[in-house]
Amino acid sequence: MFANYIRNGPSVDYICIEFERRNMNIHEYQGKSILKSFGVAIQNGRVAETPEEAHEAAVALADETGTSWFVVKAQIHAGGRGKGSVTETGSHGVVIAKGLDQVKEKAAGILGGHLVTAQTSADGKQVSKVLIAEDVYGPGDSEPSEIYMSVLLDRANGQNIIMYSPQGGMDIEAVAEETPELIFKEAIDPTLGLQGFQSRRIAFNLGLSGKAFKEMSKFVHALYNAYVGSDATMFEINPVLKTSDDRVIAVDAKVSLDGNALYRHKDYAAMRDVTEEDATEVEADAAGLNYVKLDGNVGCMVNGAGLAMATMDIIKLSGGEPANFLDVGGTADAARVEKAFRIILKDPEVKAILVNIFGGIVRCDRVAQGVVDAYKNMGNIEVPIIVRLQGTNAAEAKALIDASGLEVRSVIQLQDAADAVADVLA
Repeated sequence: MFANYIRNGPSVDYICIEFERRNMNIHEYQGKSILKSFGVAIQNGRVAETPEEAHEAAVALADETGTSWFVVKAQIHAGGRGKGSVTETGSHGVVIAKGLDQVKEKAAGILGGHLVTAQTSADGKQVSKVLIAEDVYGPGDSEPSEIYMSVLLDRANGQNIIMYSPQGGMDIEAVAEETPELIFKEAIDPTLGLQGFQSRRIAFNLGLSGKAFKEMSKFVHALYNAYVGSDATMFEINPVLKTSDDRVIAVDAKVSLDGNALYRHKDYAAMRDVTEEDATEVEADAAGLNYVKLDGNVGCMVNGAGLAMATMDIIKLSGGEPANFLDVGGTADAARVEKAFRIILKDPEVKAILVNIFGGIVRCDRVAQGVVDAYKNMGNIEVPIIVRLQGTNAAEAKALIDASGLEVRSVIQLQDAADAVADVLA
């Protein structure tokens, strides 16, 4: 997504990956429902899961809003839907139905298919829902204009920012690349919150006047209240539409919610769609494991996020690439270790596994016994396993693994672990 930051350095990248994993993405229609609850003007719409439901939604929407044209929008957790293409039908992910008689056909061209966009894999994402939305681009006294706007945290400065541009729409990435002077940022002092002069400055920089100026000021305040009130980590609205009658409404909504704050928002937590997430990550989460899949060849099993960062850096310095982030926590018993092994081995690209455990809370010999028991329960494991245990009873743990007769390489020093990784990848 356009609002993402660019971060440098291997460890920082991994930290950011883990941070973002704790966020929960939601669908456009869900994001719009949150916006509406905070008084943000939105493009009205209804969700459908079949072509028949899509037609019924359009009929109801026409009665409610008077619209005669309808926008059919694929609901997946990825941007670029308008430019994307459904593999099975060739339809774009966002299409216009110029009448009730077209809605069913347009929806059928999207539902059930795999939508490929710039933000998906080559296989795309299967579409199970579409949003039937009202047409808001009708004629009026002025030309409609598309605006980009997002609210997110500037971690470097410890402040929320509103990022915006008068050149919103599908080509926002090109705007940032070719005309960066058209991307504006408004930093919000956390002790004061969004001030009136700031919302007016945003409206001014967007080139608005009259009714549109006032509507934009109101829109910005409501959007920022929604961001703070929902404990979001990002709101991205592209486009915000200045309509031909000078209203300001959210036509799209890409929302990420802070997973650590969902205990305060049970209704938001219920919006989670696990079908949009990596199946292995969902399985790991259910087992209480902190797991993020990466594009590498060496699986990692560690206890503690800080040690995970160091472990992944060691793998890179040894000539490999980390295949995952996996923190087993402080209770690395046999069942937990076995589950972690099984999850790591679901990735066919894994050529070796590095277990790096610091025995502070948990004794190393207990972890070693867990590794031995898990290995025996799983049978023969085809990839080399390197186990580095340091801390309480580290020597006893090494002796236990060495005496097991299993194809497990035991080391104590981190350098030895790095050398072992290099050896198995050679």
